[in-house]
Amino acid sequence: MIKRIASMMFNRLFIVALAIILQFGWLFWMLYDFSARYTFVEIAIRLLAFFYVLVVINNWSNPYYKLAWTVIILAIPVLGIALYAVFGKSQLSRRTREHMDAVHRKITAFLPVDPIAMKALEEEDPGVAQQSRYIRDWARFPLYRNSRTKYYPSGEAMFADMIGAMQRAEDFIFLEYFIIEDGIMLQSMLEILERKVKEGVIVRLIYDDVGCIKTLPRHFSRKMKNAGIECAAFNPFRPILSTILNNRDHRKILVVDGQVGFTGGINIADEYINQKERFGYWKDAGIEVKGEAVWSLTTMFLEMWNYIRQTSENYLRFLPEVYHKKENAEDGFVQPYSDTPLDRENVGENIYLNMINHAKRYVYIYTPYLIVDNEMIVALQNAAKCGIDVRIVTPQIPDKRFVFLLTQSYYEQLMQSGVKIYQYTPGFIHAKCFVCDDKVATVGTVNLDYRSLYLHFECGVFLYRSQAVLQVREDALETIAQSKEMTLDFCRKRNILIQALQSVLRLFAPLL
Repeated sequence: MIKRIASMMFNRLFIVALAIILQFGWLFWMLYDFSARYTFVEIAIRLLAFFYVLVVINNWSNPYYKLAWTVIILAIPVLGIALYAVFGKSQLSRRTREHMDAVHRKITAFLPVDPIAMKALEEEDPGVAQQSRYIRDWARFPLYRNSRTKYYPSGEAMFADMIGAMQRAEDFIFLEYFIIEDGIMLQSMLEILERKVKEGVIVRLIYDDVGCIKTLPRHFSRKMKNAGIECAAFNPFRPILSTILNNRDHRKILVVDGQVGFTGGINIADEYINQKERFGYWKDAGIEVKGEAVWSLTTMFLEMWNYIRQTSENYLRFLPEVYHKKENAEDGFVQPYSDTPLDRENVGENIYLNMINHAKRYVYIYTPYLIVDNEMIVALQNAAKCGIDVRIVTPQIPDKRFVFLLTQSYYEQLMQSGVKIYQYTPGFIHAKCFVCDDKVATVGTVNLDYRSLYLHFECGVFLYRSQAVLQVREDALETIAQSKEMTLDFCRKRNILIQALQSVLRLFAPLL
């Protein structure tokens, strides 16, 4: 028992949390004490609260995000100001944004547009070509034809091919993950990576510091360095009031030799491959890309790597043809993309909205969280009202209780318009997929919640007429068959206290 308490007290998360709580408590008490003692201080705090609200309102952030902070600051000025000072900043610093933007401009110069592929898509389907042009012009990632894709309906299925790809590596392995936790999955990968380093393969690993704050093994970076694996942490979490918690690297990318790439919902932890049970069966999804389109995933990694390490290198040394000059088979059209909170362009959300708005027959959606703004609600409602078969699958067993209640608070509003909502009964669904009309799909890391849509670095793969599209549809139908369809009675007959709590949670949804 004493060992467990000591372990908890010396845990990094506990130390950081305690430091922030103490600083926040000091700031709150100082403001409260002065406002109670001196009338002019109370007036000053109210004026400061009004100023903070003006700053919030004039931000280019989501209106719901601004509304939540406005209510908190005006209702409880002292607490609201203290909270906003610690947690309210929704963007990285100006200096950081400028540095990342410079790296981004450099890397996009190595992403040429293929006019032949674009013309072929325009001739085949002008509507889908509009979506592709949006990704090309606003996310700066081109369309590819000479690429193949494979969809994975579970983490364990994808992990087997990830292991195989790493074992075949000859030149480089790039990994970028939100969560890394010790276990069978990590140790299996490290065994291969350490062996590949000895063979002369370049191995680089990026992890998000907050995502790994509870899970990363002790002295992980030091061990990686000793093993010859280059390691970098995104946006290190430090226990000071100016810390920025909101912008995280939520991407999951594995690239091997520039020839094969993997992305999707799967992190490096045993629950993602069902070697450890946390919330029943863990239903996830991922995608493998082979061929020219892997270059976009490679550049996403290199951009983040060069920002964190503040390095500059010859990107062309990692071009696929540098190592393997061969023809790639065609499998429809493939367009990997990344979403960043730096450009004020909500690429992940707009891709989802475009798919919903262009649907002719159906849209099937996987998401672990359903915390959406008015634009997404209206798009889903309008599609259903027009006779489109709109189905959304969420978990039956949640990973976060309050977030789950918040997710369920949107059910009635959507179901009244004809949207069908299912809860995955075997356990927790962590997949993030859209599939539409047997011709377009996207698989990636973008959840239907405010943090994924507005604050995190995310990625995905947009597909048209690829074999993976029908694989996603088949998996969606099989998953829906294992799920329970929700009803309006379920929403309307809930305990009045739960409904009241859901109403409060809706107000603060953008902050959760």
